[in-house]
Amino acid sequence: MKIEFATEKEYEYILRNDKHISKDLIKNKIKEKEIYLVKQENEIIGWLRFGYFWDNTPFLNMIFIDEEYRGRNIGKELVIFWENLMKSKGYKMVMTSTLSNENAQHFYRKLLYKDSGSLLLENEPLEIIFTKQIS
Repeated sequence: MKIEFATEKEYEYILRNDKHISKDLIKNKIKEKEIYLVKQENEIIGWLRFGYFWDNTPFLNMIFIDEEYRGRNIGKELVIFWENLMKSKGYKMVMTSTLSNENAQHFYRKLLYKDSGSLLLENEPLEIIFTKQIS
């Protein structure tokens, strides 16, 4: 398994598979190195995409691992890779969120993310905000 930055050659893959980002933002995210890919024998098996909350705090927007590769700590390794990169850039804290009806909340808590608030949008489950000190 290897983790690497997405490049222009993976644009079509991301466009087809990441349904939670607008087409217009993908190229910029690739250019800014805000999408990481996980590959197994040169086949993409997952990705992590992030941005910045308040334009100054790294915020993990999306992590996805193909179903057949789940339960093998690949997601954990990907998040730790991202955290270490953010720490090397001088950030002291990272953030993420998940819906209260998703199992991802347990994944983040196992990685020592702390419940830090919530957001309630009309006709949506509660969004749980998580933070983690990485300094």
